Amino acid sequence: MNLNWMAWTTPTATFFIIIFCLLVTMTIWEIKSPGGAPRLGILRFETTRGDRLFVSLLGSAYIHIIWLALFPGLALWWALAIAFVYALCVFRWV
Repeated sequence: MNLNWMAWTTPTATFFIIIFCLLVTMTIWEIKSPGGAPRLGILRFETTRGDRLFVSLLGSAYIHIIWLALFPGLALWWALAIAFVYALCVFRWV
């Protein structure tokens, strides 16, 4: 399969592989422990595991877009690290 037209870079491929792995992990987690009781976090509305994953992925995309806008010459690995810490915080407190 020729994917040259997509201009894959290592950070881009890594980002999408991580998203895929997160979706697989969440699916397995949901199968083993269905439901994931909703809880109130710092945003003061009920969220489930799936909601928190969605907020994490959406925030990670924005982190990467802002990183590209503000630091065009720097590697995306730093944005990935920030996004990972952000996701941990979302799962912990949201």
